[in-house]
Amino acid sequence: MTFKYGVDRLELDIVNGIADGSIKATLCQEALDQINKSRQNVEKMASSDKPVYGINTGFGPLCDTQISPAETHLLQKNLLITHAVGVGEPIAKAISKLMLITKVHALSRGFSGIRLEVVERMLAFIELDLIPVVPEQGSVGASGDLAPLSHLFLPLIGEGEFWQSEEGQDDKIVPAAELLKKHGLEILDLHAKEGLALINGTQFILSHAITALTKMRYLLDLADLTGAMSIEGMQGSESPFREELHQTRAFKGNLEVAARMRRFFKDSQNMADHEECDRVQDPYSLRCIPQVHGASRNAYYHLEELAEIEMNSVTDNPIVISSEEAISGGSFHGQPLAMVLDYASIAAAELGNIADRRCYLLLEGLHGLPRLLTKAGGLNSGMMIPQYATAALVTENKSLCFPPSADSVPTSMGQEDHVSMGSISGRKLNQILGNVDKIFAIELMYAAQAIEFRRPNKCSDLIEKNFALIRSKVDKLEEDRLLKPDIDAMITLVKSQAFTVSFDQ
Repeated sequence: MTFKYGVDRLELDIVNGIADGSIKATLCQEALDQINKSRQNVEKMASSDKPVYGINTGFGPLCDTQISPAETHLLQKNLLITHAVGVGEPIAKAISKLMLITKVHALSRGFSGIRLEVVERMLAFIELDLIPVVPEQGSVGASGDLAPLSHLFLPLIGEGEFWQSEEGQDDKIVPAAELLKKHGLEILDLHAKEGLALINGTQFILSHAITALTKMRYLLDLADLTGAMSIEGMQGSESPFREELHQTRAFKGNLEVAARMRRFFKDSQNMADHEECDRVQDPYSLRCIPQVHGASRNAYYHLEELAEIEMNSVTDNPIVISSEEAISGGSFHGQPLAMVLDYASIAAAELGNIADRRCYLLLEGLHGLPRLLTKAGGLNSGMMIPQYATAALVTENKSLCFPPSADSVPTSMGQEDHVSMGSISGRKLNQILGNVDKIFAIELMYAAQAIEFRRPNKCSDLIEKNFALIRSKVDKLEEDRLLKPDIDAMITLVKSQAFTVSFDQ
């Protein structure tokens, strides 16, 4: 397919396809007309004596200072330079690229008044893999992501830095001017409204949300697999996943998880082996998987819905409506995403919390399993200590769940007196998901060890396939050995999304 910027609707898979090159994206004639018409409207307002915010006035607390046409170009350049005050380590190159893609789409809607030449230069950056370096800290999430977006667009005016890719080597950071010269790209002179259109917006928050959604979607499926493998190891009950039960409390996420769990156990010899046992019910970390994992899925769907609205929105300021009117409002405010990112952070952390409880349960020596998952306990500690790591990780995640969107520190001499802090919400969600990777890696290692004690019983084909993947990297633990390489190998499998987590793979 070919995606048409400013005309078609962006979705999670489409924006990721554009980013990885599997989907072509272009400016069609309709988008060109939208951009050019909006630019004509701005030029008419810029030449007027009537003050219009951001077009012929200063910014923020200087919004009542009118700027002459002769000073407009310098004003727009100064805007980028003065707002590029980000600090900390650079964000991932992939997130910077998502920022470029989503910004091009927003500007192409035809409400921002930017020249076609500027949008085309941004497209050239994407095409040539000239991805700007953006620091991770410094945005308060209103007026959008001022500092990160300023860094993203410094290369337009010959400032800032790019990531440089060289085959077989890690990306390195080089001055933007160096690569602009190499590719024969001249420095642009920004015109009225353009600097403001570039740096007002929520693309930093949004791109972190896109990154988190992409990762969380896989981890939600993996959570069900890890839970199913732990239940196989514990020889737990299938009854908590019956459809009749979940139809009586029909949350979307719960229904999906229960159905997936039934599929994971289909034709499992191991589960059938204990159908007549006298156990009444399992602990919550096994029995309540549909309710807990399902609640996290519901949070995911809420974030996905709002992120896709944002992907297709205009989030700069002012919004150019006609040649006579530009509405100065708050479309750049990050609160709509900030709050749901904080909700998703709790949802992601809960996936790790319940996984840690299952790890602990597998070590207790219940239902025929040896304590610490080793038959040589005493001299050997078995699998005891990796659960210390999961305990530490879940506590770290709890500390990361404080909602930045519940806080606001006024900026801009009180003009920007309530901000979203959504950039912090987005970054923290991705940190939490990175910790969940590690927790699941350890649970999968534990579950595989537990399943060894149920042999010769076989599990379902899908669980056996994933068990074999684990055993291709990590051997059964017979006697104590250094487990750090095993844990690292498991983390690599999780991060590379090597596990088969759906039934159509």
